[in-house]
Amino acid sequence: MNWIILIIAGLFEVAFAACLGKAKEATGTESTYWYVGFVICLAISMFLLIKATQELPIGTAYAVWTGIGAVGTVLIGILVFKEPATFWRLFFITTLIASIIGLKVVSH
Repeated sequence: MNWIILIIAGLFEVAFAACLGKAKEATGTESTYWYVGFVICLAISMFLLIKATQELPIGTAYAVWTGIGAVGTVLIGILVFKEPATFWRLFFITTLIASIIGLKVVSH
């Protein structure tokens, strides 16, 4: 169950990064809504990370949470914000995913 909580926390990390990107593109009241979404997603992500680390090793949990956020944010950047999907960028995201899986496999 704690791994599921950690994955959800990582997805909320992706959401708060996406909110920052959308807020940067928006103006006026719309940007305020994106910043409010950022704060809400940040709070939920941190709360869930705290819950997950009550049972999981902090080093592993934090690395997985950050990795999910990094991978998800790069994918959102490519799919939503039209950032380049170069070979090397995708190669290193793939190695990051392999590292996250490796941490899960070797954790007790």
